[in-house]
Amino acid sequence: MYGLGILRGLGTVLTHFVNTYLDDIRWLGRRYYNPQALAVRQGPKTAGIFTVQYPEEKLVTPEEFRYIPFLLYEVKEDGTKEDRCTSCGICAKVCPPQCIWIERTTDPKTGRPVPAPREFYIDIDICMNCGFCAEYCPFDAIKMDHDFEIASYDRTSAHIFNKERLSTSVDYYASIRPTNYAREEVARAEKEAKKAKK
Repeated sequence: MYGLGILRGLGTVLTHFVNTYLDDIRWLGRRYYNPQALAVRQGPKTAGIFTVQYPEEKLVTPEEFRYIPFLLYEVKEDGTKEDRCTSCGICAKVCPPQCIWIERTTDPKTGRPVPAPREFYIDIDICMNCGFCAEYCPFDAIKMDHDFEIASYDRTSAHIFNKERLSTSVDYYASIRPTNYAREEVARAEKEAKKAKK
């Protein structure tokens, strides 16, 4: 009453303003590139106003962050790449916006299908980043990427990703999602051990 609410609101704004500069002095210019400072600034005990000056300053991407899907391939001992994808089409079937197109490879002699994709396309403008394709893939062949800086001026050529652009090594996946990768490797080793016992 009598303007006290306005004064309290202005006091809150002034407190945040002052706390921002006190926090900057506390970390002495190390607030964005220091994991300890980022944990404090992003946590519930943060004080002041926290604005990341993007693109010069970037926050650490959480491990479970998901954006555009990508295909995994494994590098064999002789250096050749082997796709995990068998072009079964489950990812395309479960995709809500239907942004995945797969063309299966056929044997040139017999004309029969080969369990490998000849072409694999994802329209990233339609993709809603739900992760269903990665969740339902029975071969762990498709995973969600962390790369979200994919803006371009030409949508028709740059925003439809083909198999070459989508293919990434298992090592990259292990680097962006180490916890998930370790869990999957343990499960794969247990499955192999059960097969060996039979």
